[in-house]
Amino acid sequence: MILQAQGLALAPLFDGLSLSLAAGDRLGLVAINGAGKSSLLRCLAGQQAPTAGRLTLARGATALLVPQELPEILAGLTLAEALRRAIPPAERAAGAWRAEAMLEELEAPAALRETVLGQLSGGWQRLALLGRGFLADPALLLLDEPTNHLDLARIDLLARWATAPGAPALVVASHDRFFLHECCPRTLFLRPADSFLAPAPYGRAVGLLAEREEAQAGRAARAAGEADRLRRSAAELKNVGVNRRSDAALRKSAQLGRRAAAVEASAPPPAAAPRAGTIRLAAGALHARRLLTVEDQWVAAPDGRRLFRSGTLAIGAGERLVLLGANGSGKSSFLRLLRQAIATPLPGITASAALRPGYLDQALAHLPPGSSAERLIAGLTTGGDAAARRLLAGAGIPVPDQKRELKTMSPGQRARLGLLALRLQQPNFFILDEPTNHLDIPGREALEEAVLEASVQQAGAACLMVSHDRHCIARLGTRFLRIEAGRLREVAGPD
Repeated sequence: MILQAQGLALAPLFDGLSLSLAAGDRLGLVAINGAGKSSLLRCLAGQQAPTAGRLTLARGATALLVPQELPEILAGLTLAEALRRAIPPAERAAGAWRAEAMLEELEAPAALRETVLGQLSGGWQRLALLGRGFLADPALLLLDEPTNHLDLARIDLLARWATAPGAPALVVASHDRFFLHECCPRTLFLRPADSFLAPAPYGRAVGLLAEREEAQAGRAARAAGEADRLRRSAAELKNVGVNRRSDAALRKSAQLGRRAAAVEASAPPPAAAPRAGTIRLAAGALHARRLLTVEDQWVAAPDGRRLFRSGTLAIGAGERLVLLGANGSGKSSFLRLLRQAIATPLPGITASAALRPGYLDQALAHLPPGSSAERLIAGLTTGGDAAARRLLAGAGIPVPDQKRELKTMSPGQRARLGLLALRLQQPNFFILDEPTNHLDIPGREALEEAVLEASVQQAGAACLMVSHDRHCIARLGTRFLRIEAGRLREVAGPD
């Protein structure tokens, strides 16, 4: 056994958690934003002390956490050097070929290999962190949102690494439903109390969780009925005892009361699942059939390098376009070009006068880091601070967190804040760059519903979206564009 946890608690996030991991185990970790997934991973990695319980790592075994964000200490290293330094020092000279082999497997261009991580795209930063984790070859690898920012091909590559013979044991905190189901034979639903460890991958584990909660509710209902019957009998005996001055009847009444309490305690109702905030998008009225036309344009990287030509593209009301391509191919650069052209007309790009854009940046860099959630939302609504607090609470951001600077909030909270700000702008053209990054599974499902409602049931809003979430792509996409070999082409589907 590599790791054993008994009665593990980290107040107020979770309590009474027990699990064990053996070599080759792969465990999916599922919970809503802010429920403690990252905190649990830090506990398992020895970076954070639990408030109760015992955690045992096998002698000689190491546990390594791959975090969501790039650590500052790595930002100045080149991609090649960051991978090389992940190999344990004693093995580095003889094992340098492993870092080279990984660069080849990642198909990293020569120039990219000598670029510092701080200047790379989110996808390449993520690949660097994951590559470092597998090169270090620990006994237990803890992955925090590993598929964020990765294109579909790199997600498949990660799945191959994770399931390869001899791979480390894994705990994967993720909201990627497809990846969890394909890679993790067991699923842990993390709850404040009564967490559930299902012996099945995510797709089946959700059904087992529902069956468990239904059975718990049934037992609780039967126990409540029996306790009610016992209390009625106890009340009748108490009346007899009082009226007839019968000590025996009073003793029997007290016994039945104790039995009723014991019956209720033996089958408590299932703990309510933590609820994520509501995600809704409001679309503005739309009276134009064609919103945006792009004639053949060069799309360039921030440093000026030409990435691809767009060809001719027209986006109409109600259409939901998914933009596909490898990490670093220029998807985010294309979205930035369109935003710029909508704000300040550019030759070859024509936006309808009726178009009202709303943008969500995958890095959430469009949110002012020094502001607070309350100040940001109060500036977008007419109801002042009180209305802002209600809206934020409804979006899943607790009142104590609403006055914090945005840079101190969790990625999941900032993602929900960005979607709330987007809703208040009431756009009719949604430009979404990896909108599901950092959103929990209920949040992803709610976002899909919201986009469909804005597009189909409301005002025919259009959407151009970059996403690598297979469920989201399959549910929302009506048209698919792929960047490949220096061109943007329309394709039949995502695969």
